[in-house]
Amino acid sequence: MHYPMNLLKMALLSVSLSLMVSNLAWAASEEIQVYTDDKEDAGHSSVDFHNNYVTHSRSTPDYTGEQAPNGVYRMTPEFNFGLTDTLELGLYLLTTRSSVGEWNSQGYKVRLKYIAPHESEGFYWGLNFETGKQNLAVSPTAYNSELKTILGWNSPKWNYAINFNTGGSSNSGSEPVSEDIDFKINYVYSDVTQLGIESYNEMGPLRSFQGFSSNSKTLFAVIDTEIAGHEVNAGIGRGLNSNSDQWIIKFIVNSKF
Repeated sequence: MHYPMNLLKMALLSVSLSLMVSNLAWAASEEIQVYTDDKEDAGHSSVDFHNNYVTHSRSTPDYTGEQAPNGVYRMTPEFNFGLTDTLELGLYLLTTRSSVGEWNSQGYKVRLKYIAPHESEGFYWGLNFETGKQNLAVSPTAYNSELKTILGWNSPKWNYAINFNTGGSSNSGSEPVSEDIDFKINYVYSDVTQLGIESYNEMGPLRSFQGFSSNSKTLFAVIDTEIAGHEVNAGIGRGLNSNSDQWIIKFIVNSKF
């Protein structure tokens, strides 16, 4: 099977970075990312490699059949296809590496993202809907969906984005619909580099938000830049309460082809 050369370079770069920190592991979400106005142009495509690690986490399962997070590394290829000037189709392939070094496929997700027409500076908005099937090792429910509301503002020196993520499962007996609120603030350091923070906040059931000490709350220091022609988002995160993993490393590598 033939692969585009930049896709091969992309995979090698992602694997190399993962080997550098292979002793740090965590079964995080398949992507730790705040959505902005990024999307592929109509007729164009790209691939992201999402990588997540944690220095330590719990070693006992939260539910029967779960793969306990300690010692687990997750890498998720995400393929992006520009359908129109406003619509993008995406496909996630979920994989994990267990604490004993076994690689496993953990399911898939498909998504459709809409970014409304807007100027390069100023306000923008969009929506992202994703749905898919995950194995019991990484999710207590098999079929899950999420609607992400994307709001943001771009300026010459600062970029802001916030996501309201409403998610639930179609499985009978599943937990109620829940809400996450994530945001990103970036300082534009140069034409190719931005420095900033990302905050990820699980709020609990949509009908009754829970307090700050409940659910995971994590703050990342991040850099968005380019390496060898590939876009990279990398960060170090700190859990803000006892329900959060305490130190997290994440990076995403993107290549267009």
